[in-house]
Amino acid sequence: MKLLTILLVIYGFVFASAYHNPHWFVGRSVIVHLFEWKWVDIARECETFLAPNGYAGVQLSPPNENFLETINNRPWSERYQPMSYKLITRSGNEAAFADMTRRCNAVGVRIYPDIVVNHMSGMSGVGVAGSYGNAETGDFPGVPYTPEDFNFPRCTMDWNDPPTLRNCEIYGLRDLNQTRENVRGAIVDYLNHLIDLGVAGFRVDIMKHMWPSDLEVIWGRLKNLNVNYGFPANSRPFVVGEVYDDQVIKGSDFWHLGTTTEFRFPNAIAKSFRGQDSLKWLQSFGEGWSFHPSQYALSFVTNHDTQREGLFSYKEGRLYKMAVAFHLAWPYGIPRIMSSFYFNERTQGPPHDGNYNLVSPTFGSNGECNDGKWVCEHRWYQTRNMVAFRNTVQGTVVNNWWDNGDNQIAFSRGNRGFIVFNGQYRVDLNANLQTGLPAGIYCDLASGSKELTSCTGGTVTVSSNGFASIYLSSEAPEGYIAIHVNARV
Repeated sequence: MKLLTILLVIYGFVFASAYHNPHWFVGRSVIVHLFEWKWVDIARECETFLAPNGYAGVQLSPPNENFLETINNRPWSERYQPMSYKLITRSGNEAAFADMTRRCNAVGVRIYPDIVVNHMSGMSGVGVAGSYGNAETGDFPGVPYTPEDFNFPRCTMDWNDPPTLRNCEIYGLRDLNQTRENVRGAIVDYLNHLIDLGVAGFRVDIMKHMWPSDLEVIWGRLKNLNVNYGFPANSRPFVVGEVYDDQVIKGSDFWHLGTTTEFRFPNAIAKSFRGQDSLKWLQSFGEGWSFHPSQYALSFVTNHDTQREGLFSYKEGRLYKMAVAFHLAWPYGIPRIMSSFYFNERTQGPPHDGNYNLVSPTFGSNGECNDGKWVCEHRWYQTRNMVAFRNTVQGTVVNNWWDNGDNQIAFSRGNRGFIVFNGQYRVDLNANLQTGLPAGIYCDLASGSKELTSCTGGTVTVSSNGFASIYLSSEAPEGYIAIHVNARV
């Protein structure tokens, strides 16, 4: 009996710790969501931009066949209406997917597809690969699923009742019964196929609406990651589940299954940098605000949903860039940044031609997108420079915190990096601050970039005692200054 208890404890520890490693290459630390990009474009982006600039991984849009929603001009949300698990979408087919994972892994950029396995489409018709589905009857022969594979009777969720949150339908989408062996087997086969093709893990859409006990069975049948793509033997897939904490369902319910999205992070960041809270309170940001433990949290400023719901987005320019800079400078969570397309209304689909084929982004001489269709926030020089900042300061803690009692703050990351923010309305920041850095002249990575031994923007001079005289106008185009040891000129 004692031996059985010990084995159960060991098994529980291994299961609980298995799905939190994103399998990044050494020296990299940021995931970018290339929302609705084509696989061929992501492969090229891995080779020409992401790897050279130290990005760790890419979150993909769902790679499986979805409902062809022509009546609403092909909205982005059609990708979340599964018709089968065939790897055919407007982003590309299975061959293009396999080519992407091969090329991205070869340059040290990991791939994490968004998976939608809570439900099938709530609309009847044809999928993008030609599979037919009948949402009314529950027949999806492309998997195949039959009516018995769905929760019955159909019901509407009560947001205060966990069983209905997990057994009833969200927005009319057909809710799968994951206790059924046929359902479990189909999901396992789908995810294992993606593992065979070289993915490093998964972002699990609306994980909150699935029973942890069902996912335990499914996760337990997943293969180890494919060693042919550079993963060590016996590596388990990284998992981040979309879970919005409330009084009914907690992120902690799922931590043995992977990390979860910490939605309090973007909500608090938006309030702080929009001036609704003083920046000084960020000194204890993260676990000090009762957020998830850092190792279980995916941190983000915005995502493809929240940017359409009034939270931060590229549309807020300067404030948004400040929030992203703080996110990447602050040691909390597994950071993911957003790369968007321009939109004017919530359901608008990605850039396309007259036949609704995705169009590729184009880039200007500065490396940023220039077609007025794709935003490409990850290519903004400020974002690129802050990814380098985070990679440079890995393993350090926050030191030398300073604030003016309100909306001007500064801190160092050990002796590797220093950043200062001025969120004070119409008040310039002028202070002699401890940077923690060695003496030298450093390129300010908010106003420019280091190019060989020169800087395209401003500079900061650090004296032999680590102090620097910092001036940051309240009208400065960027509301922060950032330097690190690899930006010395």
